[in-house]
Amino acid sequence: MATVVARPSQPGSNPAKLVPSMPGRRFDHFFFSGMALVLLATVFVGFAPTYYLAGGFHAPLPSWIIHLHGAAFSCWILLLITQTSLVSAGRVDIHRRLGIAGFLLACLMVILGVMAATDTLVRSGGPPGRDPRSFYIVPVTDMLVFATLIFFAFRARYNAAAHKRLILIATIGLSIAAIARWPMIHRSPGRAALFSYVFLLLMVAYDLWSTRKVHRATIWAGALLIFVQQIRPFTGHTAAWHAFASWVQSVAS
Repeated sequence: MATVVARPSQPGSNPAKLVPSMPGRRFDHFFFSGMALVLLATVFVGFAPTYYLAGGFHAPLPSWIIHLHGAAFSCWILLLITQTSLVSAGRVDIHRRLGIAGFLLACLMVILGVMAATDTLVRSGGPPGRDPRSFYIVPVTDMLVFATLIFFAFRARYNAAAHKRLILIATIGLSIAAIARWPMIHRSPGRAALFSYVFLLLMVAYDLWSTRKVHRATIWAGALLIFVQQIRPFTGHTAAWHAFASWVQSVAS
């Protein structure tokens, strides 16, 4: 039941009004821990057939860089679970020390992500029926958005409300690689991106419920993610992008 706050009445004025209080950040631990668990399940379901249940490092992946890429991104999801659990347990001191390692892991993930994308381009891999040069823009922009959000999350590490939202939205951006591997998505980055927006809507709904307004970090980070994901299909088919991807392909071959 919502609590109420009584405003003192003034002589000659109407009786005191009862104003319902807002939940505020009291439920942040439950919400962000729950979102982290949902993202863990999302990643596991997407990569279970080809990676987790296929032996992990023994899985038949096309190259060693894909193995390292998968291991680093798996560590990120586990770190997200650990960090949200530490905050829920009141161990913010450990959370902050581990956050430095998390920032370094994020930097490594960006490097490995670009390397894995380039490896796929050189092998002419990617979703069936897609031009590898056009598809190359998907993982590259994923890394660009992730790096941007992690940078600002690190800058806002003493602003808990903004920090946790930026970290979560950065992870949501990565989740489309897993969602695209769900049977009903049929390896379509566009459909996967649209499905991932459910997570963004949950964040907006939580912000509105808890504080009656959408946090500005949710707004600008979510807008950046959606804008990049929606503009890249058109950019990926331009002559300029094809020229760039062909140059990368020739240099990396």
